[in-house]
Amino acid sequence: MLVKVYGSAVFGVEATTITVEVNVVPGVAFYLVGLPDSAIKESSYRIAAALQNNTYKFPGKKITINMAPADLRKEGSAYDLTLALGILAASGQIKAEKISEYIIMGELSLDGSLNPLKGALPIAIKAKQEGFKGIILPKQNVKEAAIVSGLEVYGVDNILQVIKFFDKNVPLERSIINIQEEFDNNLEHPDHDFADVKGQESIKRCMEIAAAGGHNIILIGPPGAGKTMLAKRLPSILPPMTMQEALETTKIHSVVGKVKENVGLMSQRPFRSPHHTISDVALVGGGAYPQPGEISLSHNGVLFLDELPEFKRGVLEVLRQPLEDREVTISRAKFTVTYPSSFMLVASMNPSPSGFFNDPGAPRTSSPVEMQRYLGKISGPLLDRIDIHIEVTPVPFEKLSEERNGESSVEIRKRVTSARQLQTIRFNGNEKVHYNAQMNVKQIKEFCQLDDASKQLLKTAMERLNLSARAYDRILKVSRTIADLEECEQIKGAHISEAIQYRSLDREGWLG
Repeated sequence: MLVKVYGSAVFGVEATTITVEVNVVPGVAFYLVGLPDSAIKESSYRIAAALQNNTYKFPGKKITINMAPADLRKEGSAYDLTLALGILAASGQIKAEKISEYIIMGELSLDGSLNPLKGALPIAIKAKQEGFKGIILPKQNVKEAAIVSGLEVYGVDNILQVIKFFDKNVPLERSIINIQEEFDNNLEHPDHDFADVKGQESIKRCMEIAAAGGHNIILIGPPGAGKTMLAKRLPSILPPMTMQEALETTKIHSVVGKVKENVGLMSQRPFRSPHHTISDVALVGGGAYPQPGEISLSHNGVLFLDELPEFKRGVLEVLRQPLEDREVTISRAKFTVTYPSSFMLVASMNPSPSGFFNDPGAPRTSSPVEMQRYLGKISGPLLDRIDIHIEVTPVPFEKLSEERNGESSVEIRKRVTSARQLQTIRFNGNEKVHYNAQMNVKQIKEFCQLDDASKQLLKTAMERLNLSARAYDRILKVSRTIADLEECEQIKGAHISEAIQYRSLDREGWLG
C-alpha cells in the first residue's frame, strides 16, 4: 500500500515542502531514499522502539520510503514523526484519510515522546502558503508556529496522540494566539538603563543619534571608561520593533532553534556580542549546510564587537559587504541562500595595545608606531562604513559619586522614536530604506541638501581631514539624523559641525 505524508525542510530562512512516499509490500527489506543524511537514516531504530513502546509494531515487510524531491538534501531528525505515521498508514495499522491535509514534523524519543525542532515558523508559513489544513509538531514549538493565522496548529507530547487523532478521531487541542497581544505583552522594561550611567553626556548624545538614524558607531577609549556598559544599553533606546520586524527576527532565530520555549513572537531587539575568537563562517553564516551567522541573528538589532582590533582581520573584512547590502549571500555548488542582515554595528576598542591614550596620569607603555600598528588592524574601508567614531574618556570621581540619576532610556527612546517616525514618512513607499543610515547616494542628494555656508564648512573639513567620498556621505547621513532629532526640515551648519566631530579616526593627529 502506498501512502503520502508531508514534512518540510528549511533552506536559508525559507521552507520547502517534502513529500514522504511510503510503500509497504510483502517481503523483508527497508529502503530509505531521497538524499537523507545520517540522522534520517538512523530514524528506523528510533521509530521501531517508539512504536513498540506504544503497542504498535514496525512491519516486517518490504518498506520503501522516498523523500521527494529526491535531488534535494534532507537533514536532521525532525522527520521521525513523518516517517512513523507514513509507515503506520501504509501498513494498514491506522487510517490515512486525513493524513495528507497536514504537515507533520517532530523528533521521536524511544518512548514515543517528541523533542522540539528547528524552523517551526518558516515551516508553518510554507504550510499556509501551500494550502495545508494544519500542522502537527512538538508542543514546545507550538506558540512559534501559531503566529501564522489561518492555519490549524496542533502541539503534541507524544506519537500516541497523533495516532489517535488520525485513527480514532480523538481531537487535538488547537493552539490559537493573539499576535498583537503576544507582541505587546513581551515588551518588557529593559534590563540595562541609561539612567544608571554617570557622566558621559556627550557619549549618550552619540548613542541617541546612532539609535535615531540606525548608524553604526565605534567607541574608542581606555579600559574602564564605560564602552561596554554604554553599548549594552543601546537596545533600550531603540524604537520598539514593528510587527513585520518581529516576524522577520523570529523567523531567523527559529531556523537555528534559538527562540525561547513558550515565546511565540520575539518583541525585544536582539543584542549579539560574539567573542573575538569567532570565525568568519560563524560571523556571517555558512557551513556545509548553511546556517545564519551572528550578523543575521542580529537582524533588526545590535551586533556588538568588543575589542575590535583583537578580531582576525579576515573576519572583519567579511563584514564590509553585509554592512552595505544589509544581506549576506552564501553560495554552494548546488544552491545559494540569502540571509537578511540589517543590523546596527557597535564596536569598541582601546586606542593602543596598553589601552591608555592621551592620559597624563597613566603609564605610557606604547610608542606611536605601536599604536599606529594596532589601529592598522582595522582597514580603512571598514572604518568608512562606520558612521560615528567617538572617544570615550574615563569618568571623574565627582561624576561617579553623584547621587542624581541620569536621563532614563524611556525618555531618550521617545525622542528616538519621534525621529524614526519622521524617517518612516520620508521613505514611505521605499521597501529597502526605513531610516537614514540606509540611504543611497540618490536619496542623500534628495534629502540632505545644504545651503552655501554648510557646503563651505563641509568642504573645509573634507580637505583638512582628507576624508573619503564614503565619509562625506556618512557625515551627511548623520547630519540628517541630528536635524530630525531637532525636527528641522533643513540641515543647518550646526548639524554639519556636530556630525564632523563624530569622525574621530579620520582626524589628523588623532594619535597625539
